[in-house]
Amino acid sequence: MPSPVAGPYNDEVWVSMKAGPSQEEIRRHNLGTLLRHVHIGGSTSRAVLAERMGLNRSTILGLVSELTSAGLVREELPRDTGRAGRPSLVVRPESDRVYVLAFDVGVDRLAAARIGLGGVVLDRREIPVLPGRRDADKVAEVLAGSALEMVGTAPHGTYCVGVAAAVRGMVRRPDGLVRAAPYLDWEEEAFGEDLTRRLGLGLPVSVGNEASLGALAEHLRGAGTGCQDLVYLHGDIGIGGGVITGGQLLGGDCGYGGEIGHMVVNPRGGRPCGCGARGCLEAEAGERALLETAQRDPSATGREAVRAVVEAADRGDITARAALHDVGDWLGIGVANLVNVLNPRTVIFGGTLREVFLGSAAQIRSRINRHALTASRENLRLRLGELGDDAVLIGAAELAFSEILVGPLETLARAGA
Repeated sequence: MPSPVAGPYNDEVWVSMKAGPSQEEIRRHNLGTLLRHVHIGGSTSRAVLAERMGLNRSTILGLVSELTSAGLVREELPRDTGRAGRPSLVVRPESDRVYVLAFDVGVDRLAAARIGLGGVVLDRREIPVLPGRRDADKVAEVLAGSALEMVGTAPHGTYCVGVAAAVRGMVRRPDGLVRAAPYLDWEEEAFGEDLTRRLGLGLPVSVGNEASLGALAEHLRGAGTGCQDLVYLHGDIGIGGGVITGGQLLGGDCGYGGEIGHMVVNPRGGRPCGCGARGCLEAEAGERALLETAQRDPSATGREAVRAVVEAADRGDITARAALHDVGDWLGIGVANLVNVLNPRTVIFGGTLREVFLGSAAQIRSRINRHALTASRENLRLRLGELGDDAVLIGAAELAFSEILVGPLETLARAGA
């Protein structure tokens, strides 16, 4: 059996072989691993890559040369060394040449972006969701139109190597079928297939749950960088969740893992939830609960409405403060349950929950200290998401990049390069 050397990002690099993978399989694996390091970590010297991957420098040189010839990376002098003497070359991703298309299907907005290798946003469009435009067919039409505009304005000699969309709902992992997206009024929608057909790029559209992809983004590029065990909570109208355990995204049997918003925290007398149950975390601590308790206009929803409550509480509004206290109670109980079950190192609050956390952090921490096991919470860190409203879109891009990070040369060839 081969002897693996583990590197960061949970990759394995085979460095010796008595039986098992062929030399070609090892080479392909190592090319993908090296590209992944550069894609996630940015500019990296050959020496650092050799250390991380457990390979000698001549092997790294050969891998870098192949990826350079394919137009996936380039070597150049570092921009700011701060050191005397001749600096070593660093390997950078060819962000302008290789890109993916990423979509974020929100309740109150649609976003589309062309994102280059290395996570660089090259082009971006945001479309407000108007009444009557929320059905899946219309959403696919609008997003495809925006995407094709971006592809049409991309420079000559650039290549799209993947497409992915994030949806607020339950997404079946094997085929991307949206089983249920209550706030979009979708059921059993083959959204990925429809978007694939409308784009006509010869690339299948991968579809994932928005909070799971937000967790992936914050793990790779945000507040969870370097943390192998984290929980990401995403607030929109509802509450979604994503779990990273051992550096891997928790998906469950069919991809429905991480539906944290439907963890029951108040079974007796709890608020009704859109899923049909009562007392779910989403029902007790979501946007609607906050705005209702704060006695806000029920027609005023979305990010700005949540921010208005937090700002009012900061100014001394008693009703707004009470609403944040109440929501913070339930949110803290939910996080305490997650800490007891999953023992994460970090819990990240994203979407509208960033604002909610800012207004109710003391209450959340109090509930965690009261209800979570001491041993499970002693190293716990509570963090705000660093990627803001782009976390979900960036996560969709990472899903779209997954194929080229496994087989770089083959994927690029299929893209016509």
